[in-house]
Amino acid sequence: TSSEAMDTLGQYKITVWEEESFQGKRCEFLMECPSIMERGFRKIRSIKVESGPWVGFEYPEYQGQQFILEKGDYPRWEAWSGNSGYRTEHLLSFRPIKCANHNDSKAILYEAENFQGHKFELSDDYPSLQAMGWGNKEVASIKVNAGAWVAYQYPGYRGYQYVLERDRQNGEFKKYNEYSSQAHTNQIQSIRRVQH
Repeated sequence: TSSEAMDTLGQYKITVWEEESFQGKRCEFLMECPSIMERGFRKIRSIKVESGPWVGFEYPEYQGQQFILEKGDYPRWEAWSGNSGYRTEHLLSFRPIKCANHNDSKAILYEAENFQGHKFELSDDYPSLQAMGWGNKEVASIKVNAGAWVAYQYPGYRGYQYVLERDRQNGEFKKYNEYSSQAHTNQIQSIRRVQH
């Protein structure tokens, strides 16, 4: 229906610039962008997220490291790469996260691949999984039952970011290399719900 179309329009809006501090060539998007280079950009150096949560990717076609982009200003690459310690200045594709629901997010972490072994159910943010009773630094598989989550390699929401959505892969991430195309490790030590 047309009212549903109106609902989704304006729910997601992101503006990107070729230079830091919102300078140079700019472009506004209301939907996914598989390659910013197809729009004549060489790179993205600053971003404003006006509405919706988004996920950015290091390479075109949603490949490489992932970066969560929630509402706010990102004047330079460090603002979205976080305290990862990995110098990744590239962000060449991005898409909205449609299933984010901050109030109703549920996930289950598993000790072993294919949802085996000790499990840990979540419905809240955990800056340190170990402090909250998860026994080790690794998470071998994850089931997202509702909403969207960002898992991080280190405590305090640092290190590699993995955006895990209910509406991707049925919410089932059977082994760590399904977390992202750049998942180098199954180390996850903090996790939080995506802000909407």
